[in-house]
Amino acid sequence: MVEAASGAPLAAPNALKKPSSILKTMDAMGNVAQQFGVYWPNFIAQVILFGIVYFVLRKYAFGPVVAMLEERRRRIEEGQLNAERIKKQLAEAQAKYEEILARANAEAQRLIEEVRLSGERLSEQKRQQAMAEAEQIITKAREAIEQERERTMIELKHDFGRLVVEVTEKVTKKILTPEDQQRINEEALRDLAA
Repeated sequence: MVEAASGAPLAAPNALKKPSSILKTMDAMGNVAQQFGVYWPNFIAQVILFGIVYFVLRKYAFGPVVAMLEERRRRIEEGQLNAERIKKQLAEAQAKYEEILARANAEAQRLIEEVRLSGERLSEQKRQQAMAEAEQIITKAREAIEQERERTMIELKHDFGRLVVEVTEKVTKKILTPEDQQRINEEALRDLAA
């Protein structure tokens, strides 16, 4: 910039050229628009019509379309939330199922162990009962043997006494009186017991 003597700036020579350069640029644009078949009055009318159609569509069509899209977005969001909630519920149900299954397995194992112990106790009871019955049988057999032995001993004593009397009668050739027979039997039994 050049300053005047008064100190005020002088206009630059390029500044004076600006209006003519703008005109040249507009003229060039007009030529380009003409080459492409743009007719300015039609173009401006189309822009105005576009604006009117845009505002009408915005007021009557875009609103419902946007509302429908918003509703659809909301439903999709709800669906995702529901899917996550269902997924959580499914995970909780799976955890409960596994917990119940674990408890059932533990209960089954406890029952199996209980049955096994019960079977062992029953087996032990049966074994002890069989041993007691065997002991009773042995005791009864011993008693029967003892009774049979006593009966046999009584018979043997009687037979032995009778034989002693018969032998004594044959040896002495004399008939013994009942007192003699009693005395000989008692002596023979004392010798036999000793």
